[in-house]
Amino acid sequence: MNRHRTALSVLLSAGALVAGVLTAATPSIAADAPASFRQQHTQGFWTPERMRGATPLDVTAVPGAARTPVATSATPTAIAPTAAAPAASPTAFPQAGGAWTGGGAVVKTSGRVFFTMGSRTASCSGNSITSANGSTVMTAGHCVKYQGAWHTNWVFVPAYDNGSAPYGQWSATKTFATDQWAASEDMNMDVGLAVVAPLNGQTLSQAVGAQGVLFNGGYNKKMYSFGFPAAAPYDGTKLVYCSGNSGKDFLLTKDHSLGCNMTGGSSGGPWFQDFNEATGLGTQVSVNSFGYTFLPNRMYGPYLGNEAKAAYDKAQTS
Repeated sequence: MNRHRTALSVLLSAGALVAGVLTAATPSIAADAPASFRQQHTQGFWTPERMRGATPLDVTAVPGAARTPVATSATPTAIAPTAAAPAASPTAFPQAGGAWTGGGAVVKTSGRVFFTMGSRTASCSGNSITSANGSTVMTAGHCVKYQGAWHTNWVFVPAYDNGSAPYGQWSATKTFATDQWAASEDMNMDVGLAVVAPLNGQTLSQAVGAQGVLFNGGYNKKMYSFGFPAAAPYDGTKLVYCSGNSGKDFLLTKDHSLGCNMTGGSSGGPWFQDFNEATGLGTQVSVNSFGYTFLPNRMYGPYLGNEAKAAYDKAQTS
């Protein structure tokens, strides 16, 4: 059987596992598994040292979980961004992977996600998105729940800077996934969200802004992908991006596909269409999800359809 790497393989970095490779069989999770989790926190857990110490975790998953048909003909639903941003210098298109130096809104809306996964510390990437509660982060499904267990001590650190949190650590009060990811870890539905508590009297979108979101937006677009890869040749300290004309996975999922060399740690980072390099604003249409072991330098991200919209609606009204 062919094997996928989930973004935990290409994209997720974890602290306590320095060099282990875990093979995940098709999950045997109850079909009625709850698609949200009330978060648990240990005060002061995420020190700069713990954040810097998050190292890549390489997990190979069998993609028999890509079972849910993806309806791609539904009416598009667009949510506009919350705020504009100062102008920034344009960068290169296409780009297979490099540090983002353009500035703009994406520098503040994107960040690293930290959590505990059982007894291990781990990290992903995420992005602040416009929502009714002004406090919603979008990431990958496996960045909130994996192998049947919800992650704890979940925080979002926008504009992460080598152990520093310039806009603070935003603790999740509740994390969400699509029903299909929560029930069976379906690779087509690898979408997660978190609602974070206000900090210093502000909501997340008030503090750092929020990007727009588009559901059922179609395929084959010009795309920009962002994240904080931590495995070589990257080290988790910089916001990295890829850009190019996207395609569609022709193998085992209905995901978007993009040429990109990001490594462990970038899971859950945002994919944008209609991205404006001058402002750093775009419309989020996917997240970094997985790569195939036999197709290097290629990233895949789930299609945000009705299932992702349902999870988003639960999160934004929570």
